[in-house]
Amino acid sequence: MHALTQTPKRLPGKEGVWFFIAADMTFFSLFFLSYMHERSLQIDLFTQSQQTLNFNFGGINTLILLTSSWFVVQAVRAAKADRLDAIARNILFALASATAFATLKIVEYIGKYQAGIGITSNDFFSFYFFLTGVHFFHVIGGSVVLLTLWKNARNGAYSSTQMTGLESGATYWHMVDLLWIVIFPLLYLMK
Repeated sequence: MHALTQTPKRLPGKEGVWFFIAADMTFFSLFFLSYMHERSLQIDLFTQSQQTLNFNFGGINTLILLTSSWFVVQAVRAAKADRLDAIARNILFALASATAFATLKIVEYIGKYQAGIGITSNDFFSFYFFLTGVHFFHVIGGSVVLLTLWKNARNGAYSSTQMTGLESGATYWHMVDLLWIVIFPLLYLMK
């Protein structure tokens, strides 16, 4: 009998990306806990302030980011199958989704500004603008990553044997999406 040999499982992408993600998630987790603590102390203020948020914008943005992650997954699958044309196309769709998210978030921020609501309006809005603002900058950074992945994919940089850069970028983008999946219910839905 021949012994079955299996390739050891590995995390996708580079180790440094995973260290960054762990640090970033820890940072956000501390602010999520801080938000929940402050909310428990000022439940009426947080509930009233939450009612001024546009649930539709938050929900649509959630669907947009989930869709963008799906496109990134499709790009990675295309690379594994050496479908080189599909890699760039799916990354471009993910980038378009990121742009749609950012645009809708800016529209939401403008609406708050026009209503006289800012980061210093109260504790809820301090958390709202801080958490969504830091996440927004992650989306911008992720968009730069997606743009770089798209350019590299167009130049044939990714294939079933050259996945590390694509996997690293995909891993970062999924973290950005995961953060929003926590931020959305925390700020928009939690009663």
